[in-house]
Amino acid sequence: MTITTPAAFTALIADDEPHLARALAAQLNAVWPELDIVHIARNGQEAAEQIAALQPDLAFLDIQMPGLTGLEVAEGIEGATRVVFVTAYDQYAVQAFEQEAIDYVLKPVEAERLGRTVERIRRALAKRDADASGDDGVDARLLAALQRLHVPGSTTAKPAGPLRWVRATQGDLMHQVPVDEVLFFRADDKYTCVQTATAEYLIRTPIHELIAQLDGERFWQVHRSTIVNLDHVSGTRRDELSRLFVRVRGHANELPVSRAYVHLFKSM
Repeated sequence: MTITTPAAFTALIADDEPHLARALAAQLNAVWPELDIVHIARNGQEAAEQIAALQPDLAFLDIQMPGLTGLEVAEGIEGATRVVFVTAYDQYAVQAFEQEAIDYVLKPVEAERLGRTVERIRRALAKRDADASGDDGVDARLLAALQRLHVPGSTTAKPAGPLRWVRATQGDLMHQVPVDEVLFFRADDKYTCVQTATAEYLIRTPIHELIAQLDGERFWQVHRSTIVNLDHVSGTRRDELSRLFVRVRGHANELPVSRAYVHLFKSM
């Protein structure tokens, strides 16, 4: 059954192998001529930046890319962009994906399989348009499942106890910063920014390692690059695109919440 879509949709392709990206673009053009491919990204970081700038309806993401993986790119998407993962290796992710994903495509991409993918995508987009309130649940559950599979040992590693202090630098000085005073942690290139109400520090521990060392009752990861201290959260806000933002006492700027973590705030 062919699903009629009301307007042309846009898509981004991300793959660090340019010939595979071009081949996928050509195949999509053959089975879905009205789809407008607005960008082909060469790595995960470029994909994340262009998705944020262009807000395509779809992102076809290779899972294994330098910089940011396809999983990490998807986790950071703020808008309504829906994701189709393209993978040649991750059999565990594929198994998880078959349960809840909008779809996945195995490399090498076969035309018949891609045709079925396009039909599923059209159904999902038609449902999205019919449901203006959005549907974060499917992608959120998928991403959570994939993330657990993607980080070997992360679910079994148990820290000795929650961190009480972090040794952080500010210029040439080293400080002992109580985590009680931290408003949020935010990834910043090779470092993680430690933000308090009065100062900003830097540590080398990446976000994905830091979250395992913090008290999970008080510190929530709300974005692939951000962990907030709930003790300092003053409220949340949704914008006109239904994106969620956290407000923190003692800090002027709001912090975006990724779709994968929106469900955390539904009980607040």
